[in-house]
Amino acid sequence: MRKKGKYEGAEKFTERMRNVQKEAKAALQKAQKDIKWYVDRERGEVKEYRVGNLVLLSTKDLEYQIAGRHIEKFTKHFVGPYKVKIIISSNAVELELPSMVKIYPVVNVSRV
Repeated sequence: MRKKGKYEGAEKFTERMRNVQKEAKAALQKAQKDIKWYVDRERGEVKEYRVGNLVLLSTKDLEYQIAGRHIEKFTKHFVGPYKVKIIISSNAVELELPSMVKIYPVVNVSRV
């Protein structure tokens, strides 16, 4: 039970602030729900990898030249297949890469 104050203007102000706070919370919850829906829609299914699986590695972010070609549109989009050596986590795997591939062998699953 709230006490009645001496100043009616202060009571109106606090009531207005409570209403603004409720509206702001509702707007934030709606925004979180909308963002979650959008991200989940874009995310897609998660593939499960096992040790020994053969995967292709994306060359999108690699400075990887194949057969001496320097023109990006003529290079391969994927190279491999490479064997999964270790499962680091649900979104990272270590690959058995040949010595000519000069990148760190642990890669995000979005690149395989």
